[in-house]
Amino acid sequence: MRILSPLPLPERAVEVDPPVRKVWVLYTVRPGDSLAGIAARFGVDPQHILWSSGLERPTLYPGQTLKIPIVAEEDRPPRIPPGVEAYRVRPGDTLESIARRHGLSLLDLISANPSLESLDQLVAGTVLYLPKKAKGLLVSLGEGQTLLDLAGRFGLDPVQVARANGVKDPTELRPGDLVLLPGVEAKTTYQRLLAKQEAERKARLEAERRRQEELRRLAEERRRQQALAQRQRQAQAARPVVRRVSYQEGGMRWPLAGFRITTYFGGRTPFQRFHTGIDLAAPAGTPIYAAKAGRVKVAGWSSFGYGFHVVLDHGGGLETLYAHMSRIAVRAGQWVEAGEVIGYVGSTGWSTGPHLHFEVRVNGVAKNPLTYLP
Repeated sequence: MRILSPLPLPERAVEVDPPVRKVWVLYTVRPGDSLAGIAARFGVDPQHILWSSGLERPTLYPGQTLKIPIVAEEDRPPRIPPGVEAYRVRPGDTLESIARRHGLSLLDLISANPSLESLDQLVAGTVLYLPKKAKGLLVSLGEGQTLLDLAGRFGLDPVQVARANGVKDPTELRPGDLVLLPGVEAKTTYQRLLAKQEAERKARLEAERRRQEELRRLAEERRRQQALAQRQRQAQAARPVVRRVSYQEGGMRWPLAGFRITTYFGGRTPFQRFHTGIDLAAPAGTPIYAAKAGRVKVAGWSSFGYGFHVVLDHGGGLETLYAHMSRIAVRAGQWVEAGEVIGYVGSTGWSTGPHLHFEVRVNGVAKNPLTYLP
């Protein structure tokens, strides 16, 4: 005997309603309460209260706790009146351009969006409401408020308000729904935003003024630095070009171990005479060394302003002079080697402070000492 397998049944799509969301309210029975009255107050079946509370009889007594089942309403987005359009701000939009593009005044736009915080600062993506028919104040229905409450608060005809909002049954409105109050203008909000706009404008102008002042200060500082650098370049260019010579050609060592050049060889100001050497500032008593080996030609006091000074003859017409010494350590006719101490720094003669005036002469003519020094 052949057993036939049953034919597969055709598949059917079955849509299951989402489960009803319920919440329970705990209610304490008060004197005079009845089950029917409590059920009517909460809009539920009395039998459902008994089942939820685990009761068999409808007899109630004060202080008793009842569990009242409430079906939670489904969430829905806030209702927008039919004459109002939601507009999402795009990059580059301003309140003025949006109002002009949709044939509205700025006051109309502010009245439909009274929560705006600025006339100038719009964030792309923000939603604005545009009244396309009746103009007025657009407000959100508060918890416990009704359309009749809003109409009475602003002295409007409830029928006119309901008609402007396309509402037939005012009880259908929920908290958070938008209600248009025709003919009402948010003038106080508009004036506040205008005052804030002016304050922001003044703050921007003040910030720009401070920025410009800082830019001018920086530019002036830059010009001062450039002028200083230019003067330094000019002073450097005014110094004579020095060509160093070798020791065999007459090159020398520095006559001091530590010093600071205060005056260079050559012309100074138009009112000062030509400077025939270089001045090396150093503390009084600093040893002075022979710049090159030679014989002491002069060692004594000068009547020409050199004070205590020494002149060394290095042969071939080459001489060096060391002036303003505090003390001389050699005598005329003595032979000294390069680097040998010949005296000590002082401020004798025509001098304003301790230093060594050092000269190089060739056949009696003063030469720039820097040419001979390393």
